Amino acid sequence: MATAEERRFEVLRAIVADYVSTHEPVGSKAIVDRHNLGVSSATVRNDMAALEEDGLITQPHTSAGRVPTDKGYRLFVDRLSEVKPLSRAERRAIRSFLDGALDLDDVLRRSVRLLAQLTRQVAVVQYPTLTRSTVRHLEVVPITSARLMLVLITDTGRVDQRMVDLADVIGEDDVGRLRTILNSAMVGQRLPEASAKVAELPEQAPAELRDSVLRVCGVLIESLVEHPEERLVLGGTANLTRNITDFPGSLRQVLEALEEQVVVLKLLATARDSGTVTVRIGGENEAREMRDTSVISVGYGVHDMVLGGMGVVGPTRMDYAGTMAAVRAVATYVGEILAGR
Repeated sequence: MATAEERRFEVLRAIVADYVSTHEPVGSKAIVDRHNLGVSSATVRNDMAALEEDGLITQPHTSAGRVPTDKGYRLFVDRLSEVKPLSRAERRAIRSFLDGALDLDDVLRRSVRLLAQLTRQVAVVQYPTLTRSTVRHLEVVPITSARLMLVLITDTGRVDQRMVDLADVIGEDDVGRLRTILNSAMVGQRLPEASAKVAELPEQAPAELRDSVLRVCGVLIESLVEHPEERLVLGGTANLTRNITDFPGSLRQVLEALEEQVVVLKLLATARDSGTVTVRIGGENEAREMRDTSVISVGYGVHDMVLGGMGVVGPTRMDYAGTMAAVRAVATYVGEILAGR
């Protein structure tokens, strides 16, 4: 026989499920009718009174119904025995959609679109942190006799293209020498170390190539530095407008906060482990503007190395189990795709 504490948690679970589904305060009769708890309405009313006293549910107005509090959602999430798996069809659809991506930018854009569709929330994906990326190859392509295109490729699949205008013409043999010099210094290096080595190259270069090396290195250092404006992809913002009443503070404040990349990056800061889903509910979010939201995030990466975070932002009234499953599944597939590139 279930203990009083276990029965009360089942009542809380029923209130969470019904409130997420209907957006209406939940009464004892509805719980008895919809959920097979095996107890009377009077027992459920007593359990609801105990839950309210513990701060897990609250009465939004004078009706008999109750809604979960942030504390109630937290207990519910903490007691989820496991993140429910997606169906085979859902997993196959995710893999098929992401496998069609052409490059890293496309992978992240598709991931955001997919997460927003699966969860019906705002999806956010952080670009792989450059400080953790390694140079895989640098291609030097002559466009004209005095203009080169540099194509920097990292182990995370990031591709950065830059143009360099030279002061003088350069022959095919010298382009090959330049390519060798640059790759010898950079390949296999983390981007901060690669930047330091590139800065030393002009002094070490042969006299006849020194000016070309100087110009190329100036452009390369720019490519090797973090660009904060490129660090996030966000999609599905319109999903927040489906139920404005989910945001008793101000939906406008939430939308403005989402435009601030620093705020969003802080929301993803806890996503330090791939496979470990983090849930921050309501007041647990540091930013005051985000106190009416919940953030579900996870790290994604390659071979146990987390490259960035991804997640969703939505109202505290959300399908936590389903959203957690979707976030973890998409992160897993993104990691697999990057590992195979």
